[in-house]
Amino acid sequence: MKRTILIIDDDEILRTTLARGLQNDGFYTITAASAENASEVMTKMSVDAIILDRMMTGIDGLTFLKNLRNHGDTTPVIMLTAMTGAENTIDGLAGGANDYLAKPFQMRELVLRLNNIIKTTRKTATPMPDGLTFIDNEFFVSQPNAQPQLLALSGEEKKLLQMLTRPIGNIAPAAPMVAKRLRNKLNLVLSNLDIITIRGQGYKLVNTELARNN
Repeated sequence: MKRTILIIDDDEILRTTLARGLQNDGFYTITAASAENASEVMTKMSVDAIILDRMMTGIDGLTFLKNLRNHGDTTPVIMLTAMTGAENTIDGLAGGANDYLAKPFQMRELVLRLNNIIKTTRKTATPMPDGLTFIDNEFFVSQPNAQPQLLALSGEEKKLLQMLTRPIGNIAPAAPMVAKRLRNKLNLVLSNLDIITIRGQGYKLVNTELARNN
């Protein structure tokens, strides 16, 4: 199964080189020339990992990464940088990077590190709530004695549900209409799940059956 990698770098030549190299190694790639562009991409879809340049025009990579983590997004990230030294590495890792690779680097090393953080993240991933599965970048509803059915979601709805289930109980910000649409879709197919509002913070996915039993 091919993994989708988002490459965020303001250097067009490097973006193109990375995309071509990763595609040759069997990955799907999406590129963004800035953190702002990457944020737009990530409101529409999820990816398996991010390759992130630290020094970019506009919002820098470290700020983008911190914002990502503050919003509950656990997508694995490899940070690329020409800024070497222990302090810079510590800053990157403390900011939420899963790995930190100094430029220049070998493509083979990047691929190995990429496979490693994806594998590690999948092993430690929190299980989905009962009745819900996440496969090949899509959510499916599972009912007893029936085939899983695709849960048709918009890009914004899917992104919100990912944040709410990583892990379940996570509080995530969202536009009220997006949360309302997602709540309605879940309520139609899964009676055990609901989305509640946490005043001043965002939204939270809850298991209503567990709540009734407690």
